[in-house]
Amino acid sequence: MDYTSKSASIGQKIFVLAIEIALLYLSYWILFMAGGSSLFAIFGKELADVNLVRRQLIFAFSVIVFFRMGFMMFFLLKRKLPWSETFTLILPFALYYVGYALLTISNKPLGWFDYLGIAIFIIGSILNTASELQRHFWKKKPKNKGRLFSKGLFGYSMHINFFGDLLWVSAYAIISHNIYSIIIPILLFCLFAFFNIPELDKYLAVKYKDEFSEYAKTTKKFIPFIY
Repeated sequence: MDYTSKSASIGQKIFVLAIEIALLYLSYWILFMAGGSSLFAIFGKELADVNLVRRQLIFAFSVIVFFRMGFMMFFLLKRKLPWSETFTLILPFALYYVGYALLTISNKPLGWFDYLGIAIFIIGSILNTASELQRHFWKKKPKNKGRLFSKGLFGYSMHINFFGDLLWVSAYAIISHNIYSIIIPILLFCLFAFFNIPELDKYLAVKYKDEFSEYAKTTKKFIPFIY
């Protein structure tokens, strides 16, 4: 990832947006237009009548993610988005929009665990977007130029925005009511913990030096109060 260069990267962002729209349509086809049954039939499997509310929730999650990520990408992301990174963004959206649509095969009505999943989705979405907005408005003040933002939600975790991502993705797994769905948030955790966070920390340590070192000593890295 290129954390140093600034660019609007409009072409890359429009490309991601177009792919997301196509993936959303594919998700809708799977969930509401017998697409799921057609795909399962290819492998000689019959798809049971999936609970409608569960399907609606999964698609609603995807629509919310689409608008939220679009807002953040076009209005909050100021660094350059290389084409190589642009193509890697497509896979996560395919997993969320299409993967969870395929994994949602339960006909069981919603229970308390599902309502917990809805709460987790809301909390994760708020943590991710609100933390980015806090940093955005703080950075816009001239007096904060060149300084590390470690206040607000980032005071609870150095990468609270990533933690928010992990929460709302886990909520998909809960609502899908499929044990195999847990693979996606596990993979996301590993990506954050063993790649994204170490790479970003290296960059921040060089850019902010002592300020970052002090921040790292007093703040959890990923999961508030835990890790």
